[in-house]
Amino acid sequence: MKVTLERAALLKSLGHVHRVVERRNTIPILSNVLLQANGSSLFLKATDLDLEITESVAADVAQSGSTTLPAHTLYDIVRKLPDGAQVSLEMTGDAGQLLLRSGRSRFMLQSLPETDFPDLTTGDMSHKFTLSAVELKKLIEKTQFAISTEETRYYLNGIFVHTLDVEGHTMLRSVATDGHRLARVEIPAPAGSAGMPGVIVPRKAVTEVQKLIDDGAGDVAIEISTTKARFTFGDVVLTSKLIDGTFPDYARVIPSGNDKRLVVERDSFARAVDRVSTISSERGRAVKLALADGKLTLSVTNPDSGSATEELEVDYDSTPMEIGFNAKYLLDITSQLDSDTALFKLADSGSPTLVQNRDGSAALYVLMPMRV
Repeated sequence: MKVTLERAALLKSLGHVHRVVERRNTIPILSNVLLQANGSSLFLKATDLDLEITESVAADVAQSGSTTLPAHTLYDIVRKLPDGAQVSLEMTGDAGQLLLRSGRSRFMLQSLPETDFPDLTTGDMSHKFTLSAVELKKLIEKTQFAISTEETRYYLNGIFVHTLDVEGHTMLRSVATDGHRLARVEIPAPAGSAGMPGVIVPRKAVTEVQKLIDDGAGDVAIEISTTKARFTFGDVVLTSKLIDGTFPDYARVIPSGNDKRLVVERDSFARAVDRVSTISSERGRAVKLALADGKLTLSVTNPDSGSATEELEVDYDSTPMEIGFNAKYLLDITSQLDSDTALFKLADSGSPTLVQNRDGSAALYVLMPMRV
């Protein structure tokens, strides 16, 4: 193998693929990135056996061939080379060694045979459809914060994506919950997605998809089966195993009879919650909301550091009530709202509360109360 390419192009591709590689691996080949030079391109692939990213980059191939190199070492070398440099990769006569040249720099890198490299992209995908990067970003960003980090409830460690009929329209919906809060957002289902299996996309795959969107993708081609999902961003293809589990019946925890309506100005509410929660302890970040006619009083009491209160004028004309929430969860949810005003639908101090944009947009959040 002998190939030459631009440092910037190689760095960009390595930036995409090397993130999948875990720093500590008991299987040596999983620390490596697969390089295949053929025709006029260099193909790169990395995997952790659950997630795989591939990308092709234009290159001057003098001699076809393939090998695998330590992913993080290779990325760090290319990252430290000067802008505008040309990078040459050449297998030497010495067994298992590759020569990387750029300007006056020379690196001899130990390689492993490409025949040992695992392949994740097998099996047919039953459903194929296309989403704009904006729509995919919305499905992810509005729900990602609610993914559970509790490993024992592994089926909550991702985003549940499925299609369903809503008032005669087929919608594509994403849901995430950690048992304390729930996030749900939906968009009109794209052609080809109807009838797809409901799938749980794991947190690591969600994070990588989000990074690839931020790198400036246009439309994203998505393929789904019962066990895998594949996302194609131009020359970059991400394939992920899905979480093998059953997502809970989330519809049961979304309240429908909450009749007390609280409308607040989103930014001033968030700033007030942030201010009073300064007093709260890290362990119990509870903030109490006391509601009466047109007035909301936020308060935090911490035996170790004191207390704080703040009043806001709000739109509320139901019976007075008090309810407590985790301040961080309140701030997470309000930061996801798009409108200037937030609508809270409450029942009582012990029941889940609904939070959404006042205009009733496609995003909906459920927050469990705390004892205060």
